[in-house]
Amino acid sequence: MTRTVPGRTDHVVVVGAGLSGLAAALHLLGAGRRVTVVERDASPGGRAGRTVRGGYHLDTGPTVLTMPHLADEAFAAVGDSLAARVDLVPLHPAYRARFADGSTLDVHTGAEAMEAEIERFAGAREAAGYVRLRAWLERLYRVQMRRFIDADFDSPLQLLHPDLARLAALGGFGRLDTRIGRFLHDERLRRVFSFQSLYAGVAPERALAAYAVIAYMDTVAGVWFPRGGMHALPRAMADAAEDAGADLRFGQTVTRLERSGERITAVITDSGRIACDAVVLTPDLPVTYRLLGRAPRRPVGLRFSPSAVILHVGTDRTWPGLAHHTISFGAAWRQTFRELTDHGRLMSDPSLLVTRPTATDPGLAPPGRHLHYILAPCPNTALGPDAAEWGELGPRYRDSLLTELERRGLDGIAASVEEECLVTPADWQAQGHAAGSPFSAAHTFAQTGPFRPRNLVRGTVNAVLAGCGTTPGVGVPTVLLSGKLAAARITGGARPGRPRPAVREPQERRPV
Repeated sequence: MTRTVPGRTDHVVVVGAGLSGLAAALHLLGAGRRVTVVERDASPGGRAGRTVRGGYHLDTGPTVLTMPHLADEAFAAVGDSLAARVDLVPLHPAYRARFADGSTLDVHTGAEAMEAEIERFAGAREAAGYVRLRAWLERLYRVQMRRFIDADFDSPLQLLHPDLARLAALGGFGRLDTRIGRFLHDERLRRVFSFQSLYAGVAPERALAAYAVIAYMDTVAGVWFPRGGMHALPRAMADAAEDAGADLRFGQTVTRLERSGERITAVITDSGRIACDAVVLTPDLPVTYRLLGRAPRRPVGLRFSPSAVILHVGTDRTWPGLAHHTISFGAAWRQTFRELTDHGRLMSDPSLLVTRPTATDPGLAPPGRHLHYILAPCPNTALGPDAAEWGELGPRYRDSLLTELERRGLDGIAASVEEECLVTPADWQAQGHAAGSPFSAAHTFAQTGPFRPRNLVRGTVNAVLAGCGTTPGVGVPTVLLSGKLAAARITGGARPGRPRPAVREPQERRPV
């Protein structure tokens, strides 16, 4: 049995209306708790926010939605459903990969379609390797999900389970790049199934092979896009929470926590006092620890993930070679990871994610216009340029990104820009993200599973953490799980007696 919050938990205050806070709120409401959500911004979303400029609707955070059944679990807790609230569009291909040698690969989540695409791209031997890789990814996911991802930890001893031996037998404690190389020999294909480790803040050559589970989510389980943009998901979750009885308070900043001994008794905002029996805290770890008045002792300080520069551009044209998601790989690979994670330098030969949401939902831009979201990984401010330096560096780097995209075939992109929004590590830091990184603590071995900052903090018995800095980690699926796990710490996993719809993930997988 994992630890739970002792004493009364009738009224819970959730600090933050991002995906983790809203998931926690829905699971708490479903377990019969009274819930107040306090959010400093004027609308829900947190990192998954929304900005509107000149008729262009910009998602300010994640652009990739995988494992939607985890969001559906949160809706189902209150007798609602994801399908009733959000129109999800399956993406085919999930990604398009473009390489420096001019080759292109469409990444399909359907097994037959992807096998055929790889045979076209790299031959029958690599296609056969993909079939074996896919089977391995599916086994890896099944072993990890219930025991190591969708789980609260109180001690590393909880790892001592037969699934740990199964994970070891699958090679999960080897290196990701090496393990992928057992199935695929083509360097380009190895990149497609290992670049995801950067989401977790670790280079593929250093990441545990267990993190191939992210590749499972991206390349096997499927990728979706909510009509109306990614912000449609937190907006729908907030609406469902309000309909289920939550008190949503936007535009209020939490200034401190009132306590009696080890119990938080009230959340104090710039608008007043909210008494509570328990609290869920979703801000980034340094902010949360400051509110609690203490941080857990660690032998070594937290290491944070690389950051990202994001350039949103609204344009008067688009380019037919772009899919909804296009990964443009540079010629260099290992070198650029070392630049990001070891030397604190900008990528000399960048690999970029270009997202074109108007390919799926033209309504996100004015008629006849297009929206492009360009993400370039970069060092965090603890290792690379600090926030002050980005004031001058940002505009120059923006120009260099557009120049590089022109060189890679997006002719005229700079001249086509009508509206734009540049986000740098300085902006992330100003929002309260440690080391100027929106990806929080990196998933090194010492910051994974039971070694990751836990969602219970010593010295406070009724405060629970949620979000990407705590269990289970970074990414939309895991952040949704963090809210569910935080709620379970408070409710003991109790479920209400109200009827719920069946929880089913959308099944469409056919390429179009």
